[in-house]
Amino acid sequence: MQRSRRYQEAAEKYDRNKLYEPEEAIKLAQELSSANFDETIEVAANLGVNPKHADQNVRGTVVLPAGTGKEIKVVVFAKGEKAKEAEEAGADVVGQEDLADRIEEGWLDFDIAIATPDMMSVVGKLGRILGPKGLMPNPKAGTVTFELEQAIKEFKAGKLEYRVDKNGVIHLPFGKASFSKEELMENFRVLMDTLARERPAAAKGKYLRSVTVSSTMGPGIKVNTQSIMTMLGR
Repeated sequence: MQRSRRYQEAAEKYDRNKLYEPEEAIKLAQELSSANFDETIEVAANLGVNPKHADQNVRGTVVLPAGTGKEIKVVVFAKGEKAKEAEEAGADVVGQEDLADRIEEGWLDFDIAIATPDMMSVVGKLGRILGPKGLMPNPKAGTVTFELEQAIKEFKAGKLEYRVDKNGVIHLPFGKASFSKEELMENFRVLMDTLARERPAAAKGKYLRSVTVSSTMGPGIKVNTQSIMTMLGR
């Protein structure tokens, strides 16, 4: 795979085989972000689970204390008074069948889709479109609810939905390169603590197998998982 000169220069500034302490890894990720935009700082956590088994499918939500640094676009499927509540709470688009038709025609310019339970008959037909992109409303993720004001405000403030992929890996953003080191560390700590608490009872062996942090355009920096567990007091 051909890498850009900027990527190669950044990669020379760190040891790709070293396991860095969490704070050191995050600082490096910030330093290695050299694009002409505010890069996202991301984490990839490889978990010791088999997602093919329902009782090992790690999924949920987490609220990052310092937010994500990204403007989150929220669409809501609701009607009547609930549609009005969604609009007043700051939803970017509110609709019913008209919104479903728009999505079926290819419009996907949003980050979160929320639906009231009585709208799931309309949303259900969008599963083949929204499902693969991780946008399908789901009760466990807090995106199927009548509590629209609370849900919209939480997602706008930095609430993230996570779900392990078929390889047992969770990819999530946890801030921007412009964040302070303290903000990124607090977001990282909360995220790791959430994943640790979500360990399925059926998972055997080492749970947190590997963790890598990186900026959008930067190389992956390996984090010492034992240090993460020590940081969490586990």
